[in-house]
Amino acid sequence: MARVVAKGNEMLEDHRLQSFETYRVRDRFPRFVSRNAKGNPQKYGGSIQVRVITTDQGMKGWGSSHVPDEEIKPLIGERMSDLIDPDVGTSEHASTLDLPLHDLAGKILGQPVYKMLGGKGSRHVPIYSGSIYFDDLEPEDSPRGVAALVASCQQDYEAGYRAFKLKIGRGFKWMDPETGMQRDIEAVRAVSEAFPDCKVLVDANDSYTCDGFIRFLDGVADCDLYWIEEPFEEGEEDLTRLKDHMAKIGCRALIAEGEAGSRHARAEGASGRPTEPTAYGYYPMWHIDHLYKLAEKGLVDVFIIDLGIVGFTRWRTVMPELVAAGVPASPHTWAWCVRPRYASHLAAGSGNVVIVEGIPGESSGLDYSNYTMVDGSMVVPDLPGWGIPIDEGGLEAVQSSAG
Repeated sequence: MARVVAKGNEMLEDHRLQSFETYRVRDRFPRFVSRNAKGNPQKYGGSIQVRVITTDQGMKGWGSSHVPDEEIKPLIGERMSDLIDPDVGTSEHASTLDLPLHDLAGKILGQPVYKMLGGKGSRHVPIYSGSIYFDDLEPEDSPRGVAALVASCQQDYEAGYRAFKLKIGRGFKWMDPETGMQRDIEAVRAVSEAFPDCKVLVDANDSYTCDGFIRFLDGVADCDLYWIEEPFEEGEEDLTRLKDHMAKIGCRALIAEGEAGSRHARAEGASGRPTEPTAYGYYPMWHIDHLYKLAEKGLVDVFIIDLGIVGFTRWRTVMPELVAAGVPASPHTWAWCVRPRYASHLAAGSGNVVIVEGIPGESSGLDYSNYTMVDGSMVVPDLPGWGIPIDEGGLEAVQSSAG
């Protein structure tokens, strides 16, 4: 019987996965990135594991892939058409190469990843700088104050950003609670005044109480915040109080939630991430169900569930569900510089993304120059795959494996 090949897979049918190489990519932020409400300094950037995969026809693709080599080896020799369907994404058994396979399929088909996803969104994807941490508290022996935050924003402004997400919550761990709140207010006001043409977002990493956040909000009521991220653990009662107060003071900011789970939603006896992926990757469904209930009540405006925890292929299924529920997305991308580029393809391909979390910086062996910044948006290149040339000579080899 003749082999039946799904439409759009004919070109992939002629390629088999022949080998892969494992590397580490080193990020370099343009400046020292300080701490947030709960964590230690991010410093100058970390590293991420990537894989370069090659077919028997000599075509190469690459992307982030974190699992051990032993989980990749069984895929050697398989047809590309059995590993990925360009209209759907990677097969479940090939999810360990989700991102590399999207790049490789795009190159074989001569298509950008966003076009494989349908091209439903604009190639001009709004983006914010997610690298504005507590720079005012650095260095510890001689803190530079709020002027350091304005300087960080200026650096990112010159790089093309027109939106800045400020970490707040200094009073949770690093300062006296009242002093910390006043510094949070001062920081937001200083950036809003210095960049009147830009959006200002705030992210408290669940470090405030509802009462405290309402007081903070009163202090920045005239700053026209674009977005409020994780002010406190997302309970229905507290979010209702917050939304009511926002309406009272005329605050139109979006409420962004979902990166982390909440004690308000955790089922009795439930643990954190599931051992096997759900439709939402490694997010527990009690967390996802809770988010949808809050969104249905108008208490959450944007889902910021993580790009990698869900998985790129699963995002392709999740996004239509969000559209049906009337909830836009902004996949969490911190802390690797390549991930905003993946998210921009998701935005341009699937639509329904209000803004992407940007991470200013460079990555060893990766060339981001095809991604330009125009009026505060990242322009997704109209090139096959991710449109990111890779220089294997500039990468740190971990291990090479061939079939």
